[in-house]
Amino acid sequence: MSALVSGFSKLSKTEKIDWLIKNHLSTHKDAEHILKQYWNSDDKLQQLHDEFIENTITNYYLPFGVAPNFVINDKIYTIPMTIEESSVVAAASKAAKFWQTRGGFKTKVISTTKIGQVHFTYKGQLQNLQEFFTTVKPQLIDDAKPITTNMEKRGGGILDIQLIDKTTALDHYYQLHATFETLDAMGANFINSCLEQFAKTFKAEAEKHLAQPVDIVMSILSNYVPECLVRAEVSCPIEDLAEKDINPQQFAEKFVQAVKIAEVEPYRAVTHNKGIMNGIDAVVLATGNDFRAVEAGIHAYASKDGQYSSLSHANIENGIFTFWVEIPLALGTVGGLTSLHPLVKLALDILEKPSAKDLMQIVAVAGLAQNFAALRSLTTTGIQEGHMKMHLMNILNQFEATNDEKEHIVNHFKTHVVTHSAVVEAIEKLRQ
Repeated sequence: MSALVSGFSKLSKTEKIDWLIKNHLSTHKDAEHILKQYWNSDDKLQQLHDEFIENTITNYYLPFGVAPNFVINDKIYTIPMTIEESSVVAAASKAAKFWQTRGGFKTKVISTTKIGQVHFTYKGQLQNLQEFFTTVKPQLIDDAKPITTNMEKRGGGILDIQLIDKTTALDHYYQLHATFETLDAMGANFINSCLEQFAKTFKAEAEKHLAQPVDIVMSILSNYVPECLVRAEVSCPIEDLAEKDINPQQFAEKFVQAVKIAEVEPYRAVTHNKGIMNGIDAVVLATGNDFRAVEAGIHAYASKDGQYSSLSHANIENGIFTFWVEIPLALGTVGGLTSLHPLVKLALDILEKPSAKDLMQIVAVAGLAQNFAALRSLTTTGIQEGHMKMHLMNILNQFEATNDEKEHIVNHFKTHVVTHSAVVEAIEKLRQ
């Protein structure tokens, strides 16, 4: 039975586990062993992980894999991926191999502008507020100089601040809408620090010059970054799509039709885009970036025209098949976990220490590759054939199959359809 607890964060890790077992896991005889077996034997490394968050009791492992053979702008990459879902890394690798002999992936960063806002209310005349903003804007930037100096030395900083009238949406609601360039840093702390300084200056000066007060509601960056865009694409003559048992013209036409369905049908678009995010999230996580922020921003972008739609697009023009994605990505390669987590450091080394712009392009490619692999399966053999064969090992591990049993059953399903019930039946039959 659950119980309230006071001062939990002050308990040692072992005391936290004891409390957890007493109050939630008393009937689970292996709970303590399971939690402690994931502790790292290196005490210093374990302490590093313990201090990433509060109330750490153990480590939660996810597979860290690599997808080789990606040719991006004529350079070869091996892409690190952290994900638990069967077939994702295999599918990405298969797409990389397919396109390495067909020109590879082409990418470009369209823009890198990031956004933050000071949200406030004001009940006075708009004209008075506008005149005040024009006067105070230079001071907003000057007062933030202690925060921005180092970023400016590297070529980044505050790009602009605008006063936005949102009173038609919400009574008395306005915002200072600021744009930033943060270079190789994701920049969340930098942006939020600037915004809070803007708010402090804005409110103080408003008290001196406006008859009606300015009430600051909050100051926070936005994870919607429609001006921080990257494009990735693949293209080739239709005849180059030819493979065994695949008519290239029919394949290209069916593939394009599948993408167009995702453009107009939200039920399909959500699953379609989830597949893209399989690739994107895996690389974002492996490189120590914030995949929740990336997810939120990308899905908002998928709805920018008023209906949730496909992030990827395809066409056939003059005998050339082209498949591309254009997405917002705010990523960093310095700061945060990139300088703390040992595996994140290795992931960035595997990618040859990319800049933030480089990483944007690599991540976009991973998403496009995953989408291509999924659509290729959907429009040819069907998604289950490849996915279930990758899932087969998970089912066998659930039944604690021996190596001999695994070998026998894997061979059996090379020529049989994999379903959970069929695998169970095969295991039971073998064990009889």
